Amino acid sequence: MRILILGGTTEASALAARLSGRSEFSPLLSMAGRTSDPRPMPVPTRIGGFGGSTGLGAFLRDERIEAVVDATHPFAAVISRNAAEACGRSRVPLVALRRPAWTPQEGDRWTEVPSMEAAVDALGRAPRRVFLTVGRLELAPFAAAPQHTYVVRTIEPIGDALTAPDVIAIQDRAPFDEAGERRLMERERIDVVVTKNSGGAATYPKILAARSLRLPVIVVKRPGKPPGIEEVATADAALDWLARLHGRTP
Repeated sequence: MRILILGGTTEASALAARLSGRSEFSPLLSMAGRTSDPRPMPVPTRIGGFGGSTGLGAFLRDERIEAVVDATHPFAAVISRNAAEACGRSRVPLVALRRPAWTPQEGDRWTEVPSMEAAVDALGRAPRRVFLTVGRLELAPFAAAPQHTYVVRTIEPIGDALTAPDVIAIQDRAPFDEAGERRLMERERIDVVVTKNSGGAATYPKILAARSLRLPVIVVKRPGKPPGIEEVATADAALDWLARLHGRTP
């Protein structure tokens, strides 16, 4: 069975590892290419976009793809919509591998907002030291609030993505741990954390550290995803879905 995994997450990597070496599956992992030094994968990998839903549909046909697993980031709304449209037109089975969202726990001081622009507004007018962990491509709106000091952590160099006068850039890659996150926040004298609700364990320690330090956290809610798509929460569940589908294939 030819499988296309739309990747870029730890869940996609975990699924690729589980499929590797299984003779009944022929997986292809597709990455958007936003990280210049991606970790090596145990299955064939392609880098780059498809050219919208039409291009993805043509790819499914040309490559004789029999199933698609959308294991993209919870905030990758465009590719998820394209996958739903392309698979719907091509009648290729599709499952979405979505890690559960974080939910506030006792001791959390969350402000949930619908967008990056709303997160900027939630910071307020008074200068604050902001730990900004939203990804390089989401930094531009914060230039509208130059009074804050931004401690920005990204995988890739931020370049000119945030044109503010006081920016401290940190390059690092998950997973993180609570003790390290707490040390970072104390060292940088952080007043508030801004994050996307990405879910998962790899970056959750910043939430734990903020809770222990009683810091407020501005949490950007996930964008809407295409309705009517079957969802699973783990790589193992996605593998089970593929196995069931394979069992029904003549």
